[in-house]
Amino acid sequence: MYASSIINQINLVSDQINKSKIKIILNNLENNISQQLDGSVVEMGCYVGTTSLFIQKLLIHYDQISNFFVYDSFQGLPDKAPEDLSVVGDQFQKFQLSCSKSDLITNFKKNNLPLPRITKAWFNQLTNQELPKKIYFAFLDSDFYFSILDSLKLIWPVFNQKGTIIIDDYNREALPGVSKAVNVFFQHKKVKVKQVENLAIITNN
Repeated sequence: MYASSIINQINLVSDQINKSKIKIILNNLENNISQQLDGSVVEMGCYVGTTSLFIQKLLIHYDQISNFFVYDSFQGLPDKAPEDLSVVGDQFQKFQLSCSKSDLITNFKKNNLPLPRITKAWFNQLTNQELPKKIYFAFLDSDFYFSILDSLKLIWPVFNQKGTIIIDDYNREALPGVSKAVNVFFQHKKVKVKQVENLAIITNN
């Protein structure tokens, strides 16, 4: 599979995710692509583009270059909710992990990759009009309870139910709000939530 071959073609541009997780994300995305599912790919919480670069490389290979949408506030983390509080998560504070949109663009240019469709906004300020009409694959990496919950509320109405949602930091002690948001949102929905490393992989099968 092509996904495995590109893991060593791009250097990590941050330490917020490792190549083991990226390989899991790419393998799931490639599986969805092989099913020729209708829709686009979104990443909510792209930061400087560490995962985005690999996703775009894979989409180019399968001639889906126009199907990638990324979203970030580019202002770092928002305020914590009570659900995010953890004695081992003190390093995650408001405005940490901030970067500029130009940082993301620079990393794409350095890797000779075309830009995805970039939207700068807090997720609770995004509208349905700023999302693709259909989504078959989503990677959510926004660390806090409401950031994940807001992302899920946005994408679920237009999500292709044969596709996959992957959420980083699931059941991570330092970021407890992520798993709480996932569990609350999907508790009455007929989906399968599987954990691989600290990734929640959500499918209907």
